[in-house]
Amino acid sequence: MANEPRTLARRESNPQMLRPQSSAFLSPFSLLRDMTDWMDQVFEGSDMPITRGERVWAPAIEVRERDNNIVVCADLPGIDPKDVKVEVENNTLVIEGERKREQTEEREGFRRSERFYGNFFRAIPLPENVKADQAKADVRNGVLEVTIPVDQAHAHRKQIPIGNGPSQQQAQSTRSTAQK
Repeated sequence: MANEPRTLARRESNPQMLRPQSSAFLSPFSLLRDMTDWMDQVFEGSDMPITRGERVWAPAIEVRERDNNIVVCADLPGIDPKDVKVEVENNTLVIEGERKREQTEEREGFRRSERFYGNFFRAIPLPENVKADQAKADVRNGVLEVTIPVDQAHAHRKQIPIGNGPSQQQAQSTRSTAQK
């Protein structure tokens, strides 16, 4: 190592990252807002929690209707099902729980350990005609699937036909009436 030549390398900078976002750069509040935006960009996509409530993790949700059932799938990778609570309250499906993740890395004589903890909450509105007392929930490969039957006899759904707009005759008669 002592005989290796040392070289200096110029670090490339991202010009968009360094350019102020607001036109009032000299205002201390706009500068603070810009700095906050820059920090958000740095941590964007990171799994690192921001403790001041600016970013809260929430599971991805998919809602679909299948065979007269509402099916809600929530991605809960690495979360123990015992740490998740699922309930229906006032025609709303509530999925809440706690995410705990520990990450330990040991190499080259040092040890790094990080712990991520945090609560999550999702509320999904349901139609009035669900049979909440017959709901079922299963977890498979980190995906929570909640199936809630729908009472089709009490469905208040009506399909509305889509027209092509006013016909040519109506448009011409409206123009001729307006010209008189």
